[in-house]
This record gives sequence, structure tokens and C-alpha cells, in this order.
Amino acid sequence: MGRENIWSGILFGIGLMALVDEIIFHQLLQWHHFYDRATTFIGILSDGLLNAFALFALVIGLFMFADLQRKRAVYKLKWAGGIFTGLGGFQLFDGIINHKLLQIHQVRYDVNLLPYDLAWNISGAVLLITGIVLLLRSKHKKAGH
Repeated sequence: MGRENIWSGILFGIGLMALVDEIIFHQLLQWHHFYDRATTFIGILSDGLLNAFALFALVIGLFMFADLQRKRAVYKLKWAGGIFTGLGGFQLFDGIINHKLLQIHQVRYDVNLLPYDLAWNISGAVLLITGIVLLLRSKHKKAGH
């Protein structure tokens, strides 16, 4: 049951961070779209696809969690570790792969990117490290409920 707790948390964390990114940076601040190398229509369409992916990951993670609750098999520390791993993993994937390697969008445009890139990737690394530490701690706890 430990792996199900971790994967439920990871999916929930990925979905949550994708929604936070989409809502704050894509919609409210309008700094970028998921795919900025085409028309505005394509950019908004790509945002909708990202929203659908995020919602899917979030709902699947919650369904898995509900099943664990039903089985009385929730290990809170493992689940929390999974959430932070998902949050940080998504953030770092976006910052390193999407922003730098694929260059499908940047955090912002027409500004010095270094502070934004550092904040984006350092915050992702902190979340990921937090998740890994929680998962390692959960291995040493017998009663992780």
C-alpha cells in the first residue's frame, strides 16, 4: 500500500502545481501560455490542454486517495511526501525542460530572466527535496498512519 500512497500524492501534487501555474502565471498574470511559439489561439488552446491534464492528474490522485481511505491504508507521511515530490517535480520539469531545453515558453518575456528562472527552479528544488526527505522519513516510521 505504500506505493499507492506515494503515487496518489505524486499525481495530486503534479495536478495541483499545474493548476497553480496555469491559474496564476497563465491566466491572472498573463505572463505566458503553455505553448508560446505560435498564435495566441494556439497558446490559449495549449493552456486548456494543460488544465485538462492538471485536472485529470488531480482527480486520479484523489480517487486513489479515497480508495486508500476506504481500505484504511493511508500513510500520511508517504502521501505528503508524494505530494511534495509531485509539486517540485512538475515545477522543475517545467523550468528545465519546457523553459530551457524545449523553449516552448519562458516565465516572463522582455525582462531579465535570471531572477525568474532562479526563483522558479529553486522553489521547485525545495519542494522536491522536501518530498524526498518526507519519503525517506516514512521508510523509517513503522506507524506512518
